[in-house]
Amino acid sequence: MRLGLHALGIGDGARPEIVRAVATAAEAHGFARLWCGEHVVLVDAPASRYPYSADGRIAVPADADWLDPLLALTYAAAVTSRIELATGVLLLPEHNPVVVAKQAATLDVLSAGRFSLGFGVGWSAEEFEALGVPFAGRGRRTEEYLAAMRVLWSEDPASFAGEFTRFDAIRVNPKPVRGGRLPVVAGGNGAVALRRAAALADGWYGFGVAVAETGAHVASLAAECARLGRSFDGFTVAVAPADATPEDLPALAAAGVTECVVVGAPPATPDAAAAWVAELARTWMVTGTGTGTATGTGTGTATETRTGSAAGN
Repeated sequence: MRLGLHALGIGDGARPEIVRAVATAAEAHGFARLWCGEHVVLVDAPASRYPYSADGRIAVPADADWLDPLLALTYAAAVTSRIELATGVLLLPEHNPVVVAKQAATLDVLSAGRFSLGFGVGWSAEEFEALGVPFAGRGRRTEEYLAAMRVLWSEDPASFAGEFTRFDAIRVNPKPVRGGRLPVVAGGNGAVALRRAAALADGWYGFGVAVAETGAHVASLAAECARLGRSFDGFTVAVAPADATPEDLPALAAAGVTECVVVGAPPATPDAAAAWVAELARTWMVTGTGTGTATGTGTGTATETRTGSAAGN
């Protein structure tokens, strides 16, 4: 099982020197992938319920710096050469799909094919209102946008006609590195999100899932793939558990998780941030493998990594 790190883009993790320190240290210590989430808008007193915490409130203060994930990961790509990159997640229905298709393909090219697009439908009605996008129907909008983007990535010229977007004989370049295909990972922990992942994506990103509930989620994904006649082999199952310790890693692997994502907030100085990443690596993975392979032999856990809400989603 691989080990990912979700620690970029928020608060101190939004400062360029900390992004550089975390990204380069994560690559040096064998993390497999860097994840970065998104919110364009936060409000001081949201009525919308945050779905990834027991109290329904996001842990990130509304006035915190929060980088655009595609730009943050482009910066991380420029200071690394091997570690993979993923949005975890980009709120797809809030964006123009033609623009996102170009931005995602650009990042994929600049990173030499290291990027995967994690997408979600969003949960904040206030955010959608501020962006002038209807909150209702966002699931259908997301699915259509994804279909349109795949046309843009694979066809030239490209045409598409749907409920929410349409274009005719346009050229959007560059194309993704891997033959006009960019891996996509669906976020969200509910039944509809799991069905969407199985039907439309190359993988699933479960954020803030309890360790005890992970097996049921993976079983639901596998059952849905089987119902659709789709092989579950090669399907990415990345989980940022809400309550995991290193001792839980064998159980997560046995449940079918292919990537355990450690969520945390880095310290405020580059040296401390690099040391923090090194300590996470010593705690969570096999020392010296350089492959991001996680085991259950760690002896401790940094307090910042005990909750899936620490870095937001």
